[in-house]
Order: sequence, then C-alpha cells, then structure tokens
Amino acid sequence: MIIRKRLTAGVCVLLATLAAGLGTALPAAADEPPTAASPKVELVLDVSGSMRTRDIDGESRMSAAKQAFNDVLDAVPEEVELGIRTLGADYPGDDRKTGCKDTRQLYPVGPLDRTEAKTAVATLAPTGWTPIGPALLGAADDLEGGDATRRIVLITDGEDTCGPLDPCEVARDIAAKGIHLVIDTLGLVPNAKIRQQLTCIAEATGGTYTAVQHTDELSTRVKQLVDRAAEPVITPVATEGAGSCSSAPELKPGLYTDRQEIGKHRWYRVDVLPGQELRASVSVSADRAVDNDYGVLLRALTTHGREIVRGAEGGTGRTDAVSTGLRYPKPEMDDVDADVKPAAEVVCLQLGNSFSAPASVKTTPGMPVELTIDLVDAPDEAADAAAFGLGRGWWLLGVLVLTGLIAGLVFGWISRWRVAVWRTN
Repeated sequence: MIIRKRLTAGVCVLLATLAAGLGTALPAAADEPPTAASPKVELVLDVSGSMRTRDIDGESRMSAAKQAFNDVLDAVPEEVELGIRTLGADYPGDDRKTGCKDTRQLYPVGPLDRTEAKTAVATLAPTGWTPIGPALLGAADDLEGGDATRRIVLITDGEDTCGPLDPCEVARDIAAKGIHLVIDTLGLVPNAKIRQQLTCIAEATGGTYTAVQHTDELSTRVKQLVDRAAEPVITPVATEGAGSCSSAPELKPGLYTDRQEIGKHRWYRVDVLPGQELRASVSVSADRAVDNDYGVLLRALTTHGREIVRGAEGGTGRTDAVSTGLRYPKPEMDDVDADVKPAAEVVCLQLGNSFSAPASVKTTPGMPVELTIDLVDAPDEAADAAAFGLGRGWWLLGVLVLTGLIAGLVFGWISRWRVAVWRTN
C-alpha cells in the first residue's frame, strides 16, 4: 500500500514538472519571429500554333521551351513557390471568341513537385491562338494574396492575337493595383512589333524584356528571373542625368533608372571620401530596333575633366542589354587631424553609347538605363591604378615616355662613344 502511494505521488510530481516545463516553453515559442512569406513566380508559356516553327537550334520553339523548362524546374530554389500557366494550348479551332479564352493554369502556384511539373509540361503541344492579355489577367489572379514578392515570366513567340484587349494596357492596370507584381517578358522571335509589345508590358510593371534565340539562353534567363524573385526587392529611384558634370544630379549608394538617347552623353556626380571605393555599374537596354555592333562607355572623371578610370562593353545585336562597370578606390589621407572631417572628392560619371538605328526608329524617349552606385571600404593596398588617381591611359603614356627617355639616353651615349673611337683611330 505504501509503495502504491509513493508511486502515485511520484507520477503526480512528474506530471506537474512536465506541465510547468510546457508552460514555460510555450511563451518562448510564441516569441519566435514569424517566417518570411515565400516568393511566388508563375511561368506563362505560349503554346500557340506558331510554336511548331523549327528555328531554335534546329528544333521547334516548343521543344526548346520544354527543354528550358526542365532545366529551370531542376534549379528552382526551395523557398520559391512556382506555378505554370499556358495560353493557346487547348483550342485548335478558328472561332476567335473561343480561342481568346484559351488560357489555363497547368500547375498551381505552391511548393514545387518537380516530377509532377515536368510531366505536365511534357504533355503540351502547339495548338491555337495567342491570348496574352487574358493570360496575364489569369496569372495575376493565380498570384493573388500575401505580402511576398510576385513575378510573372511570359515566354512567347508572337504578338497578342486577341485585341482589342491590349496586353500593354492589361499590364498597366495590374501595376495600378499596387500589388507589386513584376512582369518579365522573353521573346523567341527578334521582330520589331513583338519587341515593342513585350517591352511595353515589361516596362509597365518594372520588369525586363529579353530576346532569346537559343535554348541555353532561354533556360539561363528564366533561371535568373526565378532566382531574382527570391532576392530582396530593391525599388529603383528615377533620376535624370545632365548634359555636363557641373549640373549633374548627386547620387548616393543605390539603384537608379534613367533614359539615354542614342549617341548622347549623360552625367552624374558621386562624392567619394578618403578610404572609400566607388563601384558603379550601368546597363543600357536596346528596347527598339538598333543596328548591330554597339557599345556602352562609363567613365569616372575629375571635375577638371581628367579621366580617372573607365569601363566599356560592346554588343553585336544578339542581346538586348549591354552592361559595364568601374571601380575607383580612394586611399586614406596621411597625417590628418582626427577632429577634422576629410573633404570628399567629387567624381563625375559620364555615360556614353555608340548605338545607331535606322532613320525610321524614334530616338525619344531614350533607351532604359539602370545605374547602380555603391561605396565600400577601400582596400589597404589597392593594386588598381585608379588608387593613385590615374587611369589606364595615363599609365600607358607614362611608360612610353619613360621608355623613350631611357632609350634616347642609351642611344646618345653609344653614338658619342662611337664618334670618339672613330676620331681616335
């Protein structure tokens, strides 16, 4: 009897201890920060009849899209919720009203089952119309709800065939809702009208347009856009470069957008303190039909016009964006009073381009520009020539002058010696 009473008392003490432990553990769990909402992406694929055309690496556009989708599905980050919507995949007839409703969600937005998604994509066959506008509206509904980043990636080979519902107006309406949904567009045919429509759709929501003509380009670009959805969202700040450094806007670290006309220069100013390194990069998008073989030049200059350092990049017409950048580390100042704040150096950034276009192409508004400015701690011993305030051109000039001076002295000494020997003999 005594043993039973002790056993019962022990059980009661154990239960009380567990209850107390749970009581203290629950508030701790409640204090944990909530997990961030998963970013959402929906891939919208054109499955209209024109996707049968065989002009991408010897295969049909549909085959190239399927192969690219398989690569993308294998690389989707775990935290991204992904869905797939099609347009023109089901109705093969000629009735416009029916064909312009032909869009459906192939795979729902949510945690990705890669095998199931690949199986769904494998069943697709080029069929009917190209209702881009209705597909964008459907995709916006698919991504509705939540505070996470949302992105639509549209892959198509043609213009919308279901007017008067203009897909560009649809994109503007989506942007006007303030739901922070970005639409990126990829065109499989380098056609001026297609480019114009897809560029308009992308720009309406702050997205990008890219022309792709190879399977690897398609898969690489879609992977980049899906990965971008998982990155923190940075809203670019609109700025307007000036025609000279003296009147240029002062830029702080951040992301900026601007417009640049063909063959024109844009100027910006950045204050760089001793011990800081300026990192600037720029991308210019060819959002209209331009001639092949073009380039972009970004120069850092002093306020007196002396070049410090430059970055340049060129293109051949196979891509619709060309980027370049530069770095300028400014060394620390020696023997400076700790109580005196060192003065910043004004660095003038000059953006130039060598684009050209047929006379029929409008030059205004200018081409979209994305400019990134960052200021970080400069390296202790910068190997870059810009650390000494000299650009690569100045170093080359200095080396040539020094080499010429030494060569002249040696040649002169040898000549005098030969003359002296000749006179002696």
